[in-house]
Amino acid sequence: MDTAGQRPAWTWPPQWLDFVRASAEKIRNWASAEVGPGRLMPWLPVAFGFGVVLYFTAETEPLLSAPLIAALICAVVSFLGRARPVAFPLLLGITAIMGGFATATWRTAHVAHPVLHHLAASVTVSGFVEIREERERTDRIVVAVTRMDSVRPLHDAPERIRVSVRKGLAPAVGTFVEFKARLSPPLAPLRPGGYDFARDLFFQRIGASGFVTGTIKIAEAPAPPGRWLRFATAVSNMRSVIDKRIRTVLHGDESAIASALLTGTRDALSRPVFDAMYISGIGHVLSISGYHMAVVAGVVFFAIRALLALVPLFATRYSIKKWAGLAALAAAAFYLVLSGAEVATQRSFYMIAIVLIGVLVDRRAMTLRTLALAAIVVMLLAPEAVVHPSFQMSFAATLALVSGYARSLHWAQAEADTPRGRRMALWGVNWIVAAVFASLVAGLATTPYAAYTFHRTSPYGLVANILAMPVISAVAMPAGLLALLAMPFGFDGPLWRMMGWGIDWMIDVALWVANLPGAVGRLWAFGVGPLLLCTVGILLLCMLRSPLRWAGAAVIAVGVWWIAFTPLPDILIAANGDVVAVRTATGRLSIVKTGSDAFAIGEWLAADADARLSADPTLRQGIACDEAGCIGQLADGARVSIALSPAAFEEDCRRAAVVVTSRDGPPACAALLIDRKVWKRSEALALRRLGGGFEITTSRPAGFDRPWARALPPVGADESSVPARPVLRDATPRSEDLEADD
Repeated sequence: MDTAGQRPAWTWPPQWLDFVRASAEKIRNWASAEVGPGRLMPWLPVAFGFGVVLYFTAETEPLLSAPLIAALICAVVSFLGRARPVAFPLLLGITAIMGGFATATWRTAHVAHPVLHHLAASVTVSGFVEIREERERTDRIVVAVTRMDSVRPLHDAPERIRVSVRKGLAPAVGTFVEFKARLSPPLAPLRPGGYDFARDLFFQRIGASGFVTGTIKIAEAPAPPGRWLRFATAVSNMRSVIDKRIRTVLHGDESAIASALLTGTRDALSRPVFDAMYISGIGHVLSISGYHMAVVAGVVFFAIRALLALVPLFATRYSIKKWAGLAALAAAAFYLVLSGAEVATQRSFYMIAIVLIGVLVDRRAMTLRTLALAAIVVMLLAPEAVVHPSFQMSFAATLALVSGYARSLHWAQAEADTPRGRRMALWGVNWIVAAVFASLVAGLATTPYAAYTFHRTSPYGLVANILAMPVISAVAMPAGLLALLAMPFGFDGPLWRMMGWGIDWMIDVALWVANLPGAVGRLWAFGVGPLLLCTVGILLLCMLRSPLRWAGAAVIAVGVWWIAFTPLPDILIAANGDVVAVRTATGRLSIVKTGSDAFAIGEWLAADADARLSADPTLRQGIACDEAGCIGQLADGARVSIALSPAAFEEDCRRAAVVVTSRDGPPACAALLIDRKVWKRSEALALRRLGGGFEITTSRPAGFDRPWARALPPVGADESSVPARPVLRDATPRSEDLEADD
């Protein structure tokens, strides 16, 4: 066949082929190094945590036996395949995933308790006060219910409730009380994709929230309290004595923060200072967690070791490092009890305890393996922590610090065997560099989780932490610990004042940073997908040792791109139908409120990166109202009607694209009708304009049925079976309740 005149087939240039082959060989070598002996162990808690996350994504509660059997089968198969170099790690990972799923399933079954599903307007409650919290405007107590009476029988009467009381009237822990209360079901997400307060309360064994409607009576208990309650009472009394002593010496915000640092009591902090703390990025100081536990253990460890080193007999004959570690462990345990032993504090104690036990057995204090073991312990004891921001931020920050110090600061360490390292150690530059590095790395690692949960970032967080945290770590916290030791002897006054000086410095830094231009970083809400991508990217960057780790940066970049192009809803409707938000041509939400739900408005504005407050008068701009109802207009001109009376239906059903009403709408309405029958079975709604129609997203998907959220009845079910939506007042959880240590 004559091929004359035909163009020759294109082939890869030889140098390109050589480059591809060399690159593939490098990648194979890097991958082989990453799966070497012992290198995959830190990935086991990642797989375990993924299994926990899978459990919480299920729409219905799994059978208790199914995941346990599956995990056991996977474990057996992994054991049989232990000789296979490729299959064994994969089987082990699958076993860890099923183990996490089974652990979360068992944990839910273990804490299962009745959850209130209907509004109980007038309930008589008797029980013991287990927890007492002083808040900014009201006090709050958790009551272990011994008896609950209602006009309407409560088949789902909770065992523990959390109620708000008037400021200063909360009874002491251990008191047996009787009162009347208005109770509501635990709060569902305020918007699709929002935080699930009901799930959080479920794992705290709280089945309802509300507020006291009358006088709290202190009565004689029908039976003596249990040992645990007596212990809690003793701890509460000790915290109260310390708190009163602090407030005798210090005043105002100084005393409030000092008490928060040592006893976990967060009540009297003024709103300007509170806001400045979180805007500046040092609000994590107010929530006792990893940072505080590390400071307490570290101060005690180095102080005891230094004192013992002054005695030649101890320094030369005994392992004073282990003695110091044992003392630090005891101090951390005491601090855990003193601070109230909240869930986040317990997780921090587990991590510190594992590090100190490593010191006792002559292991390196903090490695990826130590962190992996701490994560496994936390997830075994409280798997629900995986979906809480404090767990995510704590472990992300610690992982980034461990990885960063191991790879980036060898030259700045005091024992570094380099001239530059010795010179920097001599001038103390290494300490400054380490502080800057720690703040930068921890801040970057926790940013995705803070943005996802709280919809904000702290552009000047690095500056605030560098200026404030060394003073808190080196002055305020050590002075507070010494003051606790000196209290029984009456010499604690000067130490409290020294602690107050350090706190004053932190407050000044927070206020200064919060008033800098652009200090308030707001970010609109985004989905779980970008957060998972950022998590994968952080894991790759921190846990891989070869150049393959830079793939994590690419994954994070994709996650950031996804966040940037996350679509925002055009219409938001509250779970009880009394608040509606419409995105007008200005691009901002215009909101109409016909009830008392101000908390949902604040959450919606935060999720929209909107700086306005829920009481801002401009929220109604763009919506015209009369006696019959309100009309808003979307960016494309489509009308949204909020019908307040039946007289509005005739016209609005013809002219509007969407009609929202708290009543029963007409069945022949030509518009998309969101009436009482719809929102009572869908929780909060979000609508997004797509062409000529709407994409509708609900807070609870159809068929969602978990122990903390009963399945909603289908359309057409008996109205009496539909749970009433809670009326949000002071009993409603606030976003600061979720603030976590970073």
